[in-house]
Amino acid sequence: MIAEVQFLAAEDLSMFGRDPWWLVAIKAVFCFAFLMITVLFSIVWERKVVAWMQLRIGPNRHGPWGMLQSLADGIKLMLKEDVVVKRADKVVYILAPIIAAAPAFMAIAVIPFGPSGNEVSIFGHRTTMQLTDLPIAMLYVLAIASVGIYGIVLAGWSSGSTYPLLGGLRSCAQMISYEIAMGAAFASVFLYSGSMSTSAIVEAQADRWFVILLPVSFIIYVITMVGETNRAPFDMPESEGDLVGGFNTEYSSIKFAMFMLAEYVNMVTVSAVSVTLFLGGWRAPYPISTFWEGANHGWWPMLWFIIKVQLLLFFFIWLRGTLPRVRYDQLMKLGWKVLIPVSVLWLMLVATVRALRNENYEFQEILLYVGGAVIGLLLLSLVVDMFRGKKDRQVQEVEDAVKDSDFDPMAGGFPVPPLPGQTLPPVPRRRPRRERELIVSGGPDTSSDGPRDGKEADGV
Repeated sequence: MIAEVQFLAAEDLSMFGRDPWWLVAIKAVFCFAFLMITVLFSIVWERKVVAWMQLRIGPNRHGPWGMLQSLADGIKLMLKEDVVVKRADKVVYILAPIIAAAPAFMAIAVIPFGPSGNEVSIFGHRTTMQLTDLPIAMLYVLAIASVGIYGIVLAGWSSGSTYPLLGGLRSCAQMISYEIAMGAAFASVFLYSGSMSTSAIVEAQADRWFVILLPVSFIIYVITMVGETNRAPFDMPESEGDLVGGFNTEYSSIKFAMFMLAEYVNMVTVSAVSVTLFLGGWRAPYPISTFWEGANHGWWPMLWFIIKVQLLLFFFIWLRGTLPRVRYDQLMKLGWKVLIPVSVLWLMLVATVRALRNENYEFQEILLYVGGAVIGLLLLSLVVDMFRGKKDRQVQEVEDAVKDSDFDPMAGGFPVPPLPGQTLPPVPRRRPRRERELIVSGGPDTSSDGPRDGKEADGV
């Protein structure tokens, strides 16, 4: 078993790094073109799908069926006036969009579009359908995702305005709270596959996809990837309702377009990572792979990979057209009080199951241990709820006792406010020394002062 663990940890990456320089350049250009074309399509697709959900027409002017709308928007933004606000830190202000957009393109370098073997031929050279791979490829993806947040934070700080600064700080807090849960979801995949290489993780899903084996990790990652990309309903850094436009309020022209480009490229990147880690990567879906042996060979794996990415992009669009924006306190509560504890507990459970399998325990025993652990957690939560209810009852009894008791605001020698359930005693007021004279508006000749003679008494 020790030899098996060593074998899983030492994946074979010898097929990478053998391509000539021109072939590496072609692959890099393909990755860039894939991201740009997918972004252009996703923008139009999002507008079309949201319009369909809201019973509208959507873009239909530029190109056939409005398919060139996103290209027209990009050209329009490039031709608009580039305004730099007076109080901005100009160097950081200009670099922030570049810092936000550049890392979004870098993560795609380690994503496999096909098998790691020499499956395809490009101009007579057999090569892998992946730009490169690393023994710690997923750590590289995490690092790149973390660097991209700096662009948003620096954009908010360098603008010299209040609302962009608040948007940048929100993005920073959101990144910290959601990347912890994302890292725990990644760690579960690392434990089960025995590798952090993207190609090795896809190879480990030959029998079953990790979305079936690790469903909690998949759910956690899907939620965190929406939070990482600042998409609705987690688009708090650019909340129009309370921040005008968020971190990019003071940006215009091409710099504003680069922020939008970074958002959509990040959507494609996190969708590709999700497909690689949980949805079998480039592997064909279950019904097709059973009766067609060539489905996972040649250029076909790229088709399955693109279809899965597009389905996840549709999920992003579906969320935006369905769910309203959450409050910021709800966003932070979900990240710190729900996702992080659940991801840590799930990681401990996955590590326990993996350790039992490495010790050659039978599956029934593993199931028994897992069931016992789940029952133990349920019992522990029941005991905690019982004590919590007992404590609440004690607090209620104390409040009732305090409510029934008389409240003395000067009991300790100093004036104190009443506790919940207590009311202030009525303030004693002394009687006036003499009866006050009633003064009525309009002078003494009004009828309210009483009749003066018989005519007024008779009502004349």
